[in-house]
Amino acid sequence: MRLRIFGGVGLLAAAALLSGCDSQPTTVKMADTKADAAAKLRASQAAKVKIAAQVKANELGQIPVLMFHRVIDKPGSTDDRTPQQFRADLERLAREGYVPITAAEMVAGKIDIPAGKHPVVLTFDDSSPSQLTLNEVGVPAPNTAVAILKDVAAKHPGFPAKATFYVTRDMFGKTVREEQAQMLGWLKENGFEIGNHTRDHINLRGRSHKEVDEQISTIAQQIDSLSGVHPTTIALPYGNQPSNKEWAMHGKAYHHQGAFLAGYTPAPAPFSKAFEPQGIPRIKVMEKKGDCKQFCSEAWLDWLKNNPDMRYTSDGDVRTVAYPKFKNPYLRKSFSKWGLPY
Repeated sequence: MRLRIFGGVGLLAAAALLSGCDSQPTTVKMADTKADAAAKLRASQAAKVKIAAQVKANELGQIPVLMFHRVIDKPGSTDDRTPQQFRADLERLAREGYVPITAAEMVAGKIDIPAGKHPVVLTFDDSSPSQLTLNEVGVPAPNTAVAILKDVAAKHPGFPAKATFYVTRDMFGKTVREEQAQMLGWLKENGFEIGNHTRDHINLRGRSHKEVDEQISTIAQQIDSLSGVHPTTIALPYGNQPSNKEWAMHGKAYHHQGAFLAGYTPAPAPFSKAFEPQGIPRIKVMEKKGDCKQFCSEAWLDWLKNNPDMRYTSDGDVRTVAYPKFKNPYLRKSFSKWGLPY
């Protein structure tokens, strides 16, 4: 009996030995798989760092958020642009490597643009008919902001027609509900962001919490009922914040990820410690003259062009935040896992 058992064990051992000639133990296979995965990860990381260094990526740099109002033939104030001026504004941006993104994409950190390019946010306040008017077949009228933007985008394939429209109850000059729904629906279907600009465009500074909530909630509810859109950003009228900054961010019928001010300076990147979602600066679009010699778009775009190390430059990968190593102290802690210093 013992001999039979011993013989059985011997046969099993021989079988195991023979099988080992054709395959490795599971533990060895797992170790090799992990090693291969780690090597691939290192190679991928090295490739990303190389690309970031080649394009001099700086995703902790500053982003111009441009503030437009009416686009009309005869400007009534320095807030207005003629169609020719607006076209020239866009042509310059396209020529200098800027790629439009929405305000919502900026505050969420979803800046998905090609390597070496720079994001720009085009914002339009007050929902003027000069920004969007549709003809009888639903096509933007010539010389409106949207028509010009789409035309420039068609001529520059890397410059998409993206912008954020901050809406008040004026609703692009429409008072009939069906017409209002058509306007907002067109913006939504064509990839434009619809933002909150309060119902009556009143100064929120010094207003009670109830008044602030009413002004923001009522237009938010109207936008939702007309288009199914829940605005995630707001442009504060006159750039003035309420007594409590959080009142503009969260209320009865709204939850914003970012609140934008009036014209002043470029905005910090959303990954930077300097970024403050309750008060994101914008730049007034204007030539360098009069009161706008230092803080207008022409001046700031010139400054960013002459100081490329201060400008946001993409590494082309929305999953990483690339920047020179010496800028590491400026990275927000919540984005540390995304960091790609080089």
